[in-house]
Amino acid sequence: MPALAQPPALPALGLSAEHTATIGVSSGGYMAEQLAVAWPSRFEALGLVASGPWGCALGELGVALGQCMGQRHGTADLAAIDRRLQGYREQSRVGDADDLAELRVYLWHGDKDGTIDPAVGHAAVTQWQGWLADERQLQAVFHPDAGHGWPTTVESDIPLAGCSEGGPPYLLDCHTDLAGDFLTWWLGALQPAEPAEFASDARLIAFDQREFDAKGLADTGFLYLPEACEQQQNTCKLVVAFHGCEMAVDDTDDEAIQPPAFAKASGLNRYAERLGLVVLYPQAEASLANPKGCWDWWGFSESTWQQDPLHDSRDGRQVSALMSMIDRLQQRP
Repeated sequence: MPALAQPPALPALGLSAEHTATIGVSSGGYMAEQLAVAWPSRFEALGLVASGPWGCALGELGVALGQCMGQRHGTADLAAIDRRLQGYREQSRVGDADDLAELRVYLWHGDKDGTIDPAVGHAAVTQWQGWLADERQLQAVFHPDAGHGWPTTVESDIPLAGCSEGGPPYLLDCHTDLAGDFLTWWLGALQPAEPAEFASDARLIAFDQREFDAKGLADTGFLYLPEACEQQQNTCKLVVAFHGCEMAVDDTDDEAIQPPAFAKASGLNRYAERLGLVVLYPQAEASLANPKGCWDWWGFSESTWQQDPLHDSRDGRQVSALMSMIDRLQQRP
C-alpha cells in the first residue's frame, strides 16, 4: 500500500487573540470545557452540546460511566468537583475565578438523550450558574424531542440521524441550526444562514497533528480557513470545535484522507466567510484504552501510575497539545 501523503503543518495565521470560542459535543463538550476552565482568559464563549459538568469524572472511569453519562451511581458530585477545582487553582493549574466568571456559556441537550442523561446536562447548568458573574451569561436549551448528538441544518450527502433516535453520525435532523444559535450567543444577532449558503469543502484543509504529540490524538486534524482569513491577519476570530466519540477522522488506510462528517456538516463553516471565522477541528483517535475515539475527560491519556490524573487541568497532555494548536493559529506568520 502506498504511504499516506503527509498533510502540511498547522499554519501561523495571526488570528485575533481577543475573539476565541470553543464548543464540543459529548466527549468533545467535556474537552471544550476543560480548555475553557484551564485557560478562561483565552476564551470568550463556551458551548456544551450533549455533555455535562466540568471535572465530572474526578479522574475515574467508573464515575464517568456511572454519574457523568448515566445516573446509576447517583448524580454528579458538584461539591467534590468544586474542591478539585479549588485544589487546581491553588496550584495554578486552572485559570482565575474572575476570568471564569466572564465567560458566555451555551448549553444544548436533548431530553431523549440515551447516552448522556439529560440530568447530567442539568447538573452542568447548576455548576455554571454558580461560577458565572451573571446568570444571563448562560443560555441552556433542552430540546424535548432530541436524542444524543449535534443538530444541524446543513444539506449535504451525509445522511443525518433522526432527531429523537440520535446515534451515528451523531448529526441530528432536528430542524435546528445549533451552529448559528451558538455563534449568535457568542457574537450577537446574525443573519440566518441560507440552506445552500456557500461553504466550500475546498477550504476545509487537513493538517499534521503529529507535532502536537499527546496520547489519544490522531495524526491528522482539520481547519476551515476562509480566503479572507488567509489574507487579513489579526482580524479573524477562532472557534475550536470538538467532535464526540465515534465521530473522528479515519486516517489509517486512505491515501486521500477525507474530512469527517462533523467537520463538513457542523454548520459552523457556513458562517465562516461572513464572520471572518476560522474553525479548528482537532481529531482524536481510537485505541485499546479509548476504543471509541473519545476526547480524554476521565484521564486515560495520563501516566498509568498517576492516582489522580491531571487531564482536566493546564497540565493535561491533550489540553496542553490543543492549546499549542491555538497558540500556533494566533501566532504571527
